[in-house]
Amino acid sequence: MCLAIPGKIESIELQYNDTVRMAKVSFGGIIKEASLEMLSEAAIGDYVLVHVGVAISKVDEQEALKTFKYLEEIGELGELEDVDDYLPKKKE
Repeated sequence: MCLAIPGKIESIELQYNDTVRMAKVSFGGIIKEASLEMLSEAAIGDYVLVHVGVAISKVDEQEALKTFKYLEEIGELGELEDVDDYLPKKKE
């Protein structure tokens, strides 16, 4: 089963020849990159749901923290390690 995980946008930058807005998103202290291409209005400090490396919707902070706590309790946060496999590889 695939889940969208809530996280807080910590920073935003343009990548891939300045064509893609990417964010560093904190998932309870674990930082991952996510595309913001589906959420042009997303800003630093916003909470978003991230599915396979793409922010798909904004959520309020209380809902994000409640969901994250539940995922932690049921042991579903190990999946976060696989998110990078779905993102385009950076060109050095």
